[in-house]
Amino acid sequence: MDPARLTKVCLVVLAVAALSVGLPATLAPQWFFDDYPALTTWVALLPPYNEHLVTDVGGLHLGFGLLFVWALYRPSRQLILPICSAYLLVQFLHFIFHIGHLEDFSTLEAVSQTIALAVVVLASLLPVLILFPRR
Repeated sequence: MDPARLTKVCLVVLAVAALSVGLPATLAPQWFFDDYPALTTWVALLPPYNEHLVTDVGGLHLGFGLLFVWALYRPSRQLILPICSAYLLVQFLHFIFHIGHLEDFSTLEAVSQTIALAVVVLASLLPVLILFPRR
């Protein structure tokens, strides 16, 4: 796949991922905690509920979502490289935390959550690899 096209696909995946967390966590924090994602309850498996923390996480993801959408409409190396690098750091640390805390998850929940988190890490990494300056 063409690197520019792959970068765009990654930006779409990242925008959807960030906004799918950011919107419900900001607008409906209790629902986000109790029922996210809609097919299971991954967040509620790691209690306790803290509205402040959930809405802060929502705001963080909304900010990233805005930047990913912006990068889709105004793509530039100067924008895409730093936001994907920053999101890669956030999502890699998020991934590491979650793979270490799977004890209350069913096998299906553990596998599906791990795959979903790995996809976001990979979608963050690919644009960095494509756009990082080579000397």
